Amino acid sequence: MDESFLHECLFFTANRLSRAITKLAEEEFAPTGLSPMYGYIIRLVNGDPGISQKELAEKLSIAPSTLSRFIDKLEGRQLVERKVNGKTVLVYPTAKGKELEETIRTASKNMRRRYEALLGVEYADQLSKDLEVASEQLEK
Repeated sequence: MDESFLHECLFFTANRLSRAITKLAEEEFAPTGLSPMYGYIIRLVNGDPGISQKELAEKLSIAPSTLSRFIDKLEGRQLVERKVNGKTVLVYPTAKGKELEETIRTASKNMRRRYEALLGVEYADQLSKDLEVASEQLEK
């Protein structure tokens, strides 16, 4: 059976890449006690205290309902807190969330170092740029 269609299919190859980078990221983020997505949410909230949930969802390219579930869990772990301002929900870091900043940054740097070692710095940078452009075009 000819299986070449798998290697020429963006759906298949993108999912394969997603599984590989997710595994690598989860290994590097293990010391934080958080999944990579939670780590990036904490970094964004720490960097912009009072950021709206809507803006966070946009920055992360996820549905607001998905972000709300993430924030629920982070709030349950006392890493962020929400404050309602009219119709807008703002997210603030807690002291506990701020304490994780350096550990999260280290995990992120280690993840980058690992994939750059495997792919090469230039190719890793170009691949990130190409995936960003492709994502934007497919989301139109």
